[in-house]
Amino acid sequence: MTGRRGIAVLGAVVVLLGGCRSTRDESPPEPVRPMWQAATLPVPPGAPGRLMLRDAAACAGRWYVVGAIGGPDGATRPAAWRSTDGHTWSSLPLHPISYYGERAILYAVGCHQGRISVIGARAGGAHGNPRVRTWRQDAEGGLVEVSAEFEVYGGPEAVSASRIAGGAGGWLIAGARSGGAAVWLSADATDFRLVDRAPALASEPALSTLATDALAVSGGWLVSGAGRPTERADRDPFVWFSADGRGWARVALPSTVDDEIVQRLVQVGPTVYAVGVRGSAFQAWVLDAGAAPSDGARWRVAGRFGATGVGAVAGVEAAAGAGAVLLAMTLGAADHRLWRSDAGGTSWVSVVLPIQAPAGGDTSATVAVLDGRVVIAIDGGTAATLWSAPLEPT
Repeated sequence: MTGRRGIAVLGAVVVLLGGCRSTRDESPPEPVRPMWQAATLPVPPGAPGRLMLRDAAACAGRWYVVGAIGGPDGATRPAAWRSTDGHTWSSLPLHPISYYGERAILYAVGCHQGRISVIGARAGGAHGNPRVRTWRQDAEGGLVEVSAEFEVYGGPEAVSASRIAGGAGGWLIAGARSGGAAVWLSADATDFRLVDRAPALASEPALSTLATDALAVSGGWLVSGAGRPTERADRDPFVWFSADGRGWARVALPSTVDDEIVQRLVQVGPTVYAVGVRGSAFQAWVLDAGAAPSDGARWRVAGRFGATGVGAVAGVEAAAGAGAVLLAMTLGAADHRLWRSDAGGTSWVSVVLPIQAPAGGDTSATVAVLDGRVVIAIDGGTAATLWSAPLEPT
């Protein structure tokens, strides 16, 4: 198949804090050791329980972390926090309007013009499928559940509603239906409409597609994911570009014979990066500065890093960056790890986390960057912690 040359493989977590080494130097680079400081998240009013942290974002001078409070009986209720400095946090008021909204675990947060919008879900019903809900931020800063018909996100064709992004065109959710990659659009995060089976985005007879992340870029939207040709077991990495969220152009990234998927998109200054998995490691691709996202010839392989391990679902959980620094949080068979690149994603170095972060069970980890500071949230499945550190040069 054409386009399967080149060295691809999106890095499952993007680039982290820095460090590069000569390709002739066989010794591993020294890991970065930030001066981590623990932060305390208050338990919001309501039934007691443990913190469950799922995603973090930097938004117009504020930090946001979202997740849930999990009770000893397995019950959950949504929770979100904000901070102006990464040290002192306060919980956001939440206003659920449905049975599953009251029990949702918030797992993805996007930002635009100082406001956030959030996706949450809780499994339920006869088949135990996730009941997806979205939340918008009101004038007082609290989160209000958005009313939606069940089949907007659910129903017999439901697969995933993965990530949310805000931009000049409003808000967009990237995910998948049984017909392949799909998106949901809203002008103001109050009424999302499904765009399903869109040509070039959705699956075709010879290609099954899946969307994983969304990013607002100059002139429209960028969505990441992969496609699996019907005659092969491995996937190829793709991004899609749209000016309005309805008509899409599919862009094949440089690929190999390995299984490859783009899982996160991040823009640092004028440069857009895609990161995900390539075979047994993580991979980053980069779009040449100033190039149109739909120009497949201007996407190139950046660097490969880390190892996924064997026997587990691996991936990039989060990516962030500032200045010349790219950060990526990855999940492998053994653990969650943070990585840093100060070289445009071409070389990587590991970042020592403040605590061990084993994989498995109900675990997660994420990273965000704001004003020269890094915030990470690590959920070990039984307890969750939040940390921050200066984003110092290496």
